[in-house]
This record gives sequence, C-alpha cells and structure tokens, in this order.
Amino acid sequence: MKRILILLAALIGFASPAHAWWEYGHQTVAAIAYRNVTPQVRATIGRMLAQSGPLLDTPECPTGTIEQASVWADCVKKLGDRFRYAYTWHFQDVNICKPFDLKPPCKDGNCVSAQIEREVKLLKDKGTPVRDRVQALVFLIHFVGDLHQPLHAGEMDDAGGNKLKASYGIYATDRLNLHSIWDGLLAERAISTPPSLVRVHGAAERRAVQAGTVTDWSRESWQVARDVVYRSALGRDPCVGSETPVKLDEATIASLVPAARLQVERGGLRLAKLLNEALG
Repeated sequence: MKRILILLAALIGFASPAHAWWEYGHQTVAAIAYRNVTPQVRATIGRMLAQSGPLLDTPECPTGTIEQASVWADCVKKLGDRFRYAYTWHFQDVNICKPFDLKPPCKDGNCVSAQIEREVKLLKDKGTPVRDRVQALVFLIHFVGDLHQPLHAGEMDDAGGNKLKASYGIYATDRLNLHSIWDGLLAERAISTPPSLVRVHGAAERRAVQAGTVTDWSRESWQVARDVVYRSALGRDPCVGSETPVKLDEATIASLVPAARLQVERGGLRLAKLLNEALG
C-alpha cells in the first residue's frame, strides 16, 4: 500500500502532456537501446555523456548515464525560461478521428518526430559543436521514448488524454486521467511484468521492429492511441459519441500490458537504430 500511495503521489505530479512514462519508461527505453547498439556506439555514448555535465551546465539534471540522460529533457523544464522553447517538442497532437497528417502539428518543426530527425542530423554532422552534439544526444534519447507513448502521438482534442478523467482499477481521483495512467501506473505494471525488456535482441527481431521511418513510427503510435488506448478506455469507437469519465477495470488493465510493453520495446530498439546510424 505504501508503494501504491507513492506511485499515486508521483502520478499527480506528472499529469501534464509534456511528460511521458515518468522516469521508469524513459529509462527502460534507454537501457534497451544501450544493450542493442554496437560496442563502438556504446563507447561513443559513454564518452559523450562523461563530458556532458559541464557542457550542458544543468547540475540539477545529471546526464552521466544513459538512464539519467533519458529524463533530462523533462528535468530541465523546472529550470524555467531557459528551455521553454522545447516544450512542444515532446509530443504531436494528431487527431485520431481524422486522417493521419503530421504537417499541422509539426509546423516549423515543433513536434516530437521532427525533433527526432533534427537531433539525428546534428549527431551525424561531425562539424556540429560538441555542446550541441551532446544536447542532441540527450534530446534524442528522450524524444524517441516520447514518440512511443501513444498519447504523445495521437489524441482527440483532449490534450493527449489529459482532459479525459479515468480511474485505474479501484483507484480513482479527480487528478487521474487517461494520459497519466499510460504514463505511470500502466507503464509501471507493464515494464515490471517478466520477462525483462532490457536484453540483447536477436538480429532478426531488431530488423523487424526497426523497419520504417520516423513518420512510419509516428503513424503506428497514432494507430495504437486510436485502436488500443482510446477504444479500450471508452469501450467503443472513440470517434463516436462524446467523451465521458472512463474506468479501466482489472481485466482491461491486464489486456493492455502486452501493448504497453511492446511500445517500450519498440522505442528502445528504434532508438538503438538511430544511435547506430548517427554515431556509428
């Protein structure tokens, strides 16, 4: 019960659309990627993160390990105006009830998929200043995780489920919503369900998950938001009728664990692909 109360207290604090998967989800995506990059790239990441502290000058938000780096982009929000420009880079509001189209939400590159592509380009360019390359690395590690939280890729004019009140099993509070459930309690359960997601994946398995482009992955996460997240919460076609407070019962929660695990795994393996391409 003490653990549950701690989780719920954390959930209340992390219920904004700019947070994804709390720390556990991002750290797991990063750990999967780290296990599945080449040894050369793993060494390069280690060297870059070892010098990241003085370069980024954010002692409140350490980046010495890939797990720490994975949550840096959320951590620096508390620093005020210094990183306010990056607020919209964590998500893309693509309506699940309209044809998939990244152009409106990604105007001027202000969305998560556009920033993933930008950070990869900065990392590939050896002429990029060292500080900018290090910052691109920690942003990339975080943003690939964000893209694979379905409610950062698809929504229905409800701030990615933040405006859709929801209960999780027997737990209900006015501060709980669909977005925070997928960020926290469901992610916690999914990642903790054995076997461990953090492992070296086989080559064929990696190729199958890593196929496609950032746009393809965006469309896939958008479809998961539509066909899995909202449909399971509402118990019907999410684009028919009005939104109402929803309840995820125990059977529904259990049925969602595989989908939530798959999104974390996809994020980790795809991050590994991008890191290999950018730093290999």
